[in-house]
Amino acid sequence: MKTIIIDDEAKARKTITEILKYSDEGIEVVAEADGVETGFEAIMTHKPELVLLDINMPDGSGFDLLKKLPTIGFKLIFITAFEQFAIKAFEFSALDYILKPIDPVKLINSVKRAKNLVEKENLSLKLNALFSNISAQNQKAKKLILHTDKNIHIVDTKDIIRCESDAGYTKIFLVNNKKIVVSKNLKHFEELLTEFGFFRSHQSHLINNNYIDHFTKIDGGYIVMKDGEKIPLAQRKKEIFLKILSKL
Repeated sequence: MKTIIIDDEAKARKTITEILKYSDEGIEVVAEADGVETGFEAIMTHKPELVLLDINMPDGSGFDLLKKLPTIGFKLIFITAFEQFAIKAFEFSALDYILKPIDPVKLINSVKRAKNLVEKENLSLKLNALFSNISAQNQKAKKLILHTDKNIHIVDTKDIIRCESDAGYTKIFLVNNKKIVVSKNLKHFEELLTEFGFFRSHQSHLINNNYIDHFTKIDGGYIVMKDGEKIPLAQRKKEIFLKILSKL
């Protein structure tokens, strides 16, 4: 697997090269680069299958480099020391990344995931979502990439009504009666969405507070969503929920 490492820190490039060299993943580092311009030249010259790309470099960002390329015909792993908002942007966009300082195990695991991708998995779609999420860091909505067996969906978080756990899978209910089933557990979406106005009302349910219609006290109490669905409320979550309800 022909690989290029693009990072302005020589020490980081050396560390990554050494880790890959002694791994069993069949990685051939064909070039290194220290910036946007040198990275662009390396990619155009060597036509790599995998690029490990730093975000912050002296002559621009890794995003600037990607936007310069006429096409992206390789798999991609970001290298970043970005703050938390940017990490969330990668996760929303379903793009792989490793943090500095480089953890050898995490690097190898990222490379394994890249090798196992059958195709580039609509990398352009994911990058467009990433650029949108990075530029909209202060907004209350994000674009979320969702994988199913047959498709890759891009949805706005504001269009998600609720998420429901289903035996290790998660059913995501959207406006206009759309439903997407993905092979990630509900905890994954709770970690992504809580700060965007979502609430884990029950071990099997994560709801968008903007779609709460009302709370009824009958039958032990449950939440009624604007689409008419009745969502259970765990007793231990009731106090927190009532505080949320009072602020809506």
